[in-house]
Amino acid sequence: MYLWSCGPLYLVYLWFTGQGGISLTSLCCAKTVLGLCLVSFGFLEVFYVLVERSAEIHQHMVFLLSPVIRSLTMLLAVCVIQWERMKGCRSSVLLFLFWTLTVVCSLVPLRANTQQIIEEGFFTDAMRFIAFFVYFSLQLTQLILSCFSDQRPSTDTHTYKKNPCPVEDASFLSKMLFWWFGGLVIRGYRTPLQAEDLWCLREEDSSDCIIADLEKDWARECSKLQQKECSLSGCRPTGPKLTEQTQLLKKLRQEQNSGFCLFRVLARSFGPFFLKGILFLIFHDIFMFSIPQVLSLLLGFMRDQDSDLWKGFMFALLLFLLSSLQSLFNHQYMYSCFTVGMRVKTAVMGLVYRKSLVISSAARQSCTVGEIVNLVSADTQKLMDMVVYFNAVWVAPIEIALCLFFLWQRLGPSALAGIATVILIFPLNGFIAKMRSKLQEVQMRYTDSRIKLMNEILSGIKILKFYAWEQAFLERVLGYREKELNALKRSQVLYSISIASFNSSSFLIAFAMFGVYVLIDDKNILDAQKVFVSMALINILKTPLSQLPFAMSTTMQAIVSLRRLGKFLCQDELKPDDVDREPYSPDGDGVVIDSGTFGWSKEGPPCLMRINVRVKKGSLVAVVGHVGSGKSSLLSAMLGETEKRSGHVSVKGSVAYVPQQAWIQNATLKDNIVFGQERKESWYHRVVEACALLPDLEILPAGDGTEIGEKGLNLSGGQKQRVSLARAVYRKADVYLLDDPLSAVDAHVGQHIFERVFGPKGLLKDQSRVLVTHGLSFLPQADLILVMVEGEITEMGSYLELMARDGAFAEFIRLFAGNERKERSHRGTRKSVSRLSMTDFSIDLSQEQLISGDRMSSASIQTMEAISDTEDQEQEDLGKLTEADKANTGRVKLEMYVEYFRTIGLALIIPIVFLYAFQQAASLAYNYWLSVWADDPIINGTQIDTDLKLGVFGALGFAQGVSIFGTTVAISLGGIIASRHLHLDLLNNVLRSPMAFFEVTPSGNLLNRFSKEVDAIDCMIPDGLKMMLGYLFKLLEVCIIVLVAMPFAGVILLPLTLLYAFIQSFYVATSCQLRRLEAVSRSPIYTHFNETVQGASVIRAFSEQERFILQANGRIDHNQTAYFPRFVATRWLAVNLEFLGNLLVLSAATLAVMGRDTLSPGIVGLAVSHSLQVTGILSWIVRSWTDVENNIVSVERVKEYADTPKEAPWTIEGSMLPLAWPTHGTIELEEYGLQYRKGLDWALKGISLSIQEKEKVGIVGRTGAGKSSLALGIFRILEAAKGEIYIDGINIAQIGLHELRSRITIIPQDPVLFSGSLRMNLDPFDGYSDEEVWRALELSHLKSFVSGLPDKLNHECSEGGENLSLGQRQLVCLARALLRKTKILVLDEATAAVDLETDNLIQSTIRTQFDDCTVLTIAHRLNTIMDYTRVIVMDRGLITEMDSPSNLISERGQFYLMCREAGLV
Repeated sequence: MYLWSCGPLYLVYLWFTGQGGISLTSLCCAKTVLGLCLVSFGFLEVFYVLVERSAEIHQHMVFLLSPVIRSLTMLLAVCVIQWERMKGCRSSVLLFLFWTLTVVCSLVPLRANTQQIIEEGFFTDAMRFIAFFVYFSLQLTQLILSCFSDQRPSTDTHTYKKNPCPVEDASFLSKMLFWWFGGLVIRGYRTPLQAEDLWCLREEDSSDCIIADLEKDWARECSKLQQKECSLSGCRPTGPKLTEQTQLLKKLRQEQNSGFCLFRVLARSFGPFFLKGILFLIFHDIFMFSIPQVLSLLLGFMRDQDSDLWKGFMFALLLFLLSSLQSLFNHQYMYSCFTVGMRVKTAVMGLVYRKSLVISSAARQSCTVGEIVNLVSADTQKLMDMVVYFNAVWVAPIEIALCLFFLWQRLGPSALAGIATVILIFPLNGFIAKMRSKLQEVQMRYTDSRIKLMNEILSGIKILKFYAWEQAFLERVLGYREKELNALKRSQVLYSISIASFNSSSFLIAFAMFGVYVLIDDKNILDAQKVFVSMALINILKTPLSQLPFAMSTTMQAIVSLRRLGKFLCQDELKPDDVDREPYSPDGDGVVIDSGTFGWSKEGPPCLMRINVRVKKGSLVAVVGHVGSGKSSLLSAMLGETEKRSGHVSVKGSVAYVPQQAWIQNATLKDNIVFGQERKESWYHRVVEACALLPDLEILPAGDGTEIGEKGLNLSGGQKQRVSLARAVYRKADVYLLDDPLSAVDAHVGQHIFERVFGPKGLLKDQSRVLVTHGLSFLPQADLILVMVEGEITEMGSYLELMARDGAFAEFIRLFAGNERKERSHRGTRKSVSRLSMTDFSIDLSQEQLISGDRMSSASIQTMEAISDTEDQEQEDLGKLTEADKANTGRVKLEMYVEYFRTIGLALIIPIVFLYAFQQAASLAYNYWLSVWADDPIINGTQIDTDLKLGVFGALGFAQGVSIFGTTVAISLGGIIASRHLHLDLLNNVLRSPMAFFEVTPSGNLLNRFSKEVDAIDCMIPDGLKMMLGYLFKLLEVCIIVLVAMPFAGVILLPLTLLYAFIQSFYVATSCQLRRLEAVSRSPIYTHFNETVQGASVIRAFSEQERFILQANGRIDHNQTAYFPRFVATRWLAVNLEFLGNLLVLSAATLAVMGRDTLSPGIVGLAVSHSLQVTGILSWIVRSWTDVENNIVSVERVKEYADTPKEAPWTIEGSMLPLAWPTHGTIELEEYGLQYRKGLDWALKGISLSIQEKEKVGIVGRTGAGKSSLALGIFRILEAAKGEIYIDGINIAQIGLHELRSRITIIPQDPVLFSGSLRMNLDPFDGYSDEEVWRALELSHLKSFVSGLPDKLNHECSEGGENLSLGQRQLVCLARALLRKTKILVLDEATAAVDLETDNLIQSTIRTQFDDCTVLTIAHRLNTIMDYTRVIVMDRGLITEMDSPSNLISERGQFYLMCREAGLV
């Protein structure tokens, strides 16, 4: 019947879903041959019946019809086998179930025939017995063969994979039981798993497959949403301005709409697969509700002494089968949910990444890197959780209703008391869920702020160390952390109330129902059948009741996350049509802007007005103007990065862009230059030579194969700018937009680059070039000069035309070119110093001079080729800088648990254990009390002392409820205490690490610790501990009950326990390693996101979005290859463990049947109903145990940085350092030597030097001379390798770092600002009055700018100070120095990003305001140090010359040559 009814539908299904034919394999042949044998056996039986039993056929046609139908059914089975082969079906569900049913149905005649052989002998009917056993053997063989999968269809376009996922080739049974996963578990048990052991991701789970259609769907939804909002905005009356409240409501509605749109898109993409999971859930529920009915039959059998024994065994077997099927379908459902969750994570990460590449500049201000990282870490996790638990929101009420219906059948109207209890519990938990949702929003807001601040701290760590600001920022982070933990604490207390009410719900319902039942009528008897079937139903009821608050909470959290994601994904994007991108043509202009007005946002004031520019093909256009005049904004307008208000912009051909602040990837130098293009050796060498990078390649350990740290950490400012320029030149673009690329390079290098790259004979001579510059000497060679003032072009023309007009430009040139009159017209004016960097190889390793001008010969290019050709593995290792996040191996060390529990404290752990023991003792007591009550004798149709029994039952249950609340609150508080300590330790360890640590540790690794790992310690570990301890004590209770009821069960419990330990040891080893591998592969995703967001404008300018999207996809897929086996491991474990639990059910039920003469129904009901819970308990124990062990890895990862090298102490207790130190500002170096790392050359070689108070000393030298190393040594960023430095006679090595760094000041090369108020950026400790701050701003020429801001000193600086120009940021750094006014000031390229006029003002401020200070200037423009008392010339870590500037010039040494190069002599 089964095959005939399902077969036709199945054949039609295959017709529509066929995947191509499978060639005739040995498996298929075997199945077909066996099928035909079964058909022939059927026909032989027909022949036998016709010959031997013809007389009986007339009376009973069934003798003839039965073999005919059986033969035809077998024939149909053979046809199905062949049809499946033709349609590419590799493993048949239909036939597996068919052969299972045929074997099960044959068991009855098998038993009958066996019994007959035993009783009558084999030879009484030998032929029939042989035929039956052969037939049965063939059926059994078919069943075994149907457990295997056939080969792939011949038309399958399956690409070869190195390590394909075995699920793709698994059979139906293997998929159901997760046998296909066993190989990885065994491998993980033998040796710790490595990344290469993991399977490739299935095609349907890969980013490419998931995001392709989803992205288009989301774009359609977004456009619909925008049209809807436009229509709503359009139909509103244009009255007075919207009130603040109305605007807020509008904003909230937009967030809700965008969140709902995202949900709809995800539902359309993943809904069908999710519905398949729901089907499994429905089957699971059917089997789950069948179990209490069978238990009722078993207890009925126990009461009826006359029942046949076989019925009892049948009920026991039925309990086992139903429990096993329930388990299988439950885990198939969970597998489906986790698979969908994984795909949702991939989809959301992909959408967020793509959005971050197109988000507008205005929207970017409100979405920091930290927030974006939080979206892809915390919020995607919330969506994954929702996928798993969302069904409980609607299934749980249905399950509750079914439970109450079956309870009504048992207890009649008394079941209404249970309904009333449920109705009372629901509103309470609904209210709690709502409050927790609000608290979660608050917590997430503080988490976002904390991660954002941590990201900024990690980005600007060098500045924090120079200024000794770590403590101020540490306190800011801890302020956010404390608010975050307070919100979490309140949320956890509410959650404890929710857990207590739900965990006590089974008792409350039982108490209400049994109480009403016995009180309304004395004749109502509580026997074992009523009590324990009701308790089994209430235990079923407990699952949906406990899942519901979690599901509601998870759903509420997911709704918040959907809104956050929707809000981000609906942010304004850059409009591609703002700039007309036209194909290259040799005629016409390269860039045209007609009547352009541009702004950084829709609402704010325009940043550029009335712009009219035409850049002719092959021309060089220079853009000049003061700081903040709109030069960079003009280039942004040409790139389409700004909001176009009016006008027209067109660009012909491809574009290359060099930003003002070089964006360098964490990749090799070669990869940074080539930037995704094919490497052409000859062109590559020409570009490297033209950009003056050849000497750097000789310096770097592995040449152009050297890995560059995040944000170019191990390159100097000049090197970064040259690499950024080389990337643009290598591109061979048609239009070049160059934002002050020569600001950070030496004068002679600048000249070399101008001649070889931008100039009339340079590599780019035929391209259109727009060059923003502060260098006046390049202007005569420009074809067109644009003079910008406050966002407008005030003058335009060639150099000669502008000078002839005698306007503002000509006056400016005459005023500020005084120092350059002696210069040749083609000489540059800038001298730069390398950025202070721990591993700045260009500083400490250089033995080479830059080859400048026309002296660059072909020999140099040959040297370059030799470097490339000799690169080998050793060189690659030498060039390696950053350390990838590593995964530890093996089980988590016991010390991690000890560390975690030590932070909680013994004072809290002892009460927790005591409360758990008390909670379970109360549970055991009230359950045992029920069994005693159920066995109570019935006297005159009633039971005695029901009131007393009910009272004791109620008291025990109430005690359990109170202790549940106590345990959950205690664990939550303990978790928060531990989390607070561990986060504080992590923060202290990171902030006290030396600069070398930050240069080799990617910020993604550190951000991962502060976001994902801290989140796991906050929530996951306490939740896992609650669950694990609760179920461990529950298991103990069940074992005690079963052993008390049936002592013989100990024989079964012992091997089951050993098996359990065996399976668990297999699982935990693999699971922990998978968790580590998943965590390690997550860090590169965040690092890549971080890098992309910061370099988005460069990526867009070079049209490299697709390549970066592919890289992001690769990183996400790599992470999912570890995540997929991780959640399958849990399913594999659960299926195996629950099978052990079901064996306990079978043994308990069988022992009960065998001992029905001695066991009372009450004790049997207690034992069997509790053994039914073991299945879930065992699974949950290992799952929660594994969750704890997996998440304790977070403690391990957070503690990782405890053992890394640390800086010297910030302060030294009992320090006798005078408060006013240094009072004079004298500096003495005695045989001072410095090394960047052991084994490297000396950066400073035994320098002895004495600098007197108020002395002004200039430090000059070629790249790599050791100038910046000297500054690093004075600030103890690097500790001395030999010798000492004395300031005012005190050895700086003997005082605290903060005592040193806070008493001396540096104005660094890179002006770094942090998000927060302008005042905070100047004075984070609030140590100065507003008057002093305004005075510092006035002296740094920022007072007029700050006064013009709406919030004055409280003006909010965006992340990295992006809402200020680079020059303004440099002036803020000057203001910091003026505010501190210490006796020693170090200047390191402090005026690199400002125009000449501002530079002149800064120099005059330094001369007047720091007149009574000792000033060390690492010289940029040599003319700024010509009036200094002394100049130190350094070369290869030694002082080669030292005297007054005039004396050094007269000596005609190295300093004289440098002055001559700069045109000063």
